[in-house]
Formats: sequence, C-alpha cells, structure tokens
Amino acid sequence: MNQPKIIAEIGCNHKGDMEIAHELIKTAAVFCKAHVAKFQKRNNKELLSAEEYNAPHPNPANSYGNTYGEHREFLEFTVEQHQQLKKWCDEYGIEYSTSVWDVTSAKEITAINPKLIKIPSACNLNKPMLQYLCNNYQGEIHLSFGMTTQEEEERIVSFFEDHKRAKDVVLYSCTSGYPVPFEDVSLLEITRLRKQFSNRVKAIGFSGHHLGIAVDAAAVALGAEWIERHFTLDRTWKGTDHAASLEPDGMRKLVRDCQAVYKALTYKSNEILDIEDVQRKKLKRNQIKWQ
Repeated sequence: MNQPKIIAEIGCNHKGDMEIAHELIKTAAVFCKAHVAKFQKRNNKELLSAEEYNAPHPNPANSYGNTYGEHREFLEFTVEQHQQLKKWCDEYGIEYSTSVWDVTSAKEITAINPKLIKIPSACNLNKPMLQYLCNNYQGEIHLSFGMTTQEEEERIVSFFEDHKRAKDVVLYSCTSGYPVPFEDVSLLEITRLRKQFSNRVKAIGFSGHHLGIAVDAAAVALGAEWIERHFTLDRTWKGTDHAASLEPDGMRKLVRDCQAVYKALTYKSNEILDIEDVQRKKLKRNQIKWQ
C-alpha cells in the first residue's frame, strides 16, 4: 500500500472567520504535518428549500443566525476567499481541498483547480454534480460512502467506470454520525471495500467521526491509504462539528501514529534482522544443538 495521507477537515470550523481559517491551515501544516487542509462549499439556496432556509436552526446553541439559512450563509466563504485559502495552503506546503455540496459549488471549486475534490456522503447520489466533475475536472475525486447502501455503492462506482474516471476515484469507508460510538465505526468495511473495489478505483480511505485516534491507526493497518478527520483549534467552540473534531495535539499524534503503523506494516527482510543478530549472539548462547 501507499503511505497514508492525512486530511485535516476544517470544514466550517473556521466559524466564518478568515483569520481563524488561516490559523487552522498553518497549524495543520506546520504543527500537525497533515497532508491536506479541506474546507466546504455550498450554495445554500440551491441545497435548501425555502422552508428549510427560513426555519430555525435545529440546535439554536450552535447557530450563527436567526434561521438555518442565515446560519449557513454566515459560515460560507466566497470563491475569492477560497482562492485565498488555496494560496495560504500553497505557502505552508499543504494541499488545499474542498467538499462540494451542489452543482454550483462544484463549478466554482473546479475553476480553482485543486488536486482533489471531495464528495460528502450526503451528496454521493447527486448525479448531475458527479457528471459535471467527470466532464470538467481532471483531478482526484474523493467520495464518502456514509449512509449508502451496497447497491448504491456499486451504482456509483459503475457510473465512474462508465465515464472512464474510476481510476481517479478514492472511496472512503464512513459512518455518518457526530460523534460515532466505536461499535458503529465498523472498521471491517474497509476490508470489504478493498476486496470489492480496490482493483476498480484508485484507493480506499477512511473518514472518521469518532473520538480519539486509536481507530485511525487501525484503519491504516486494514489498508486505508487516506485518513480524514475533522479539525478544530478548540473543541468547545460553538458549532456542530467541533465536538467530533481533533484539536492540534490530537491531529499531530494521529499523523505520527498513522505513519508509524505504515512503517511497521512489513514482513521481515531477513529471517534474522540485523537488530536481532546482536541480541541473538548475546542471548541465545545456551540453546540445545538441533540435529
């Protein structure tokens, strides 16, 4: 397998503030050593009905507006701001990426031309959006399989195969919950996805919404080549995703542990390694002579 890459999913954890977004990028790159800083792009009036847009936020304590629509607009960056985010990512040596939630957002982010664009679980059956990306975007298309049936999974992969784009696709095992209890993480889905799709797509990854970092290292051991986790500067901040996010030290340790597991996933290059040979000569002195 390839060395795993870690995505620090900033999403909307910037609280609508470009300076916080800048600090998140810098921290993810310099302190945590993550490989990708990922945001979100939505056209809220395209995504939401008028009734949904004008309804109160379902959890008012997390809302940044008087209605759900106002809340979502407050957290939304413009295309020009996303261009600035990409520049900051370039400055700090970390890849910029964004999850796109609708066709308009797919068009806007395609114009910025990041190396990878993410399709969230909620949008993986949005055929017009997938079609647009297949036809107009040449980079990697990453797609999560949260809240998706196996029949739908096959339909999605076949769609990309029909459009000659499957080898640009990275599929993520995912359970859509915030946070997800360990018994629902279902890590062995990585094994199933690898068995079913690894020869058909570019790679298999894992997108987690659980607590802690032990599960992610196990995902690497099962063959996940991309690990995606929500990232924040402070888990107590107002917002839906902060509680299921990693703070900087947690993300740093996750990157460290995933790289350590990757290095350890080998067979012995010799029956007795050099490091063992010293100990063998020192400790195996009184063994029975085998005939």
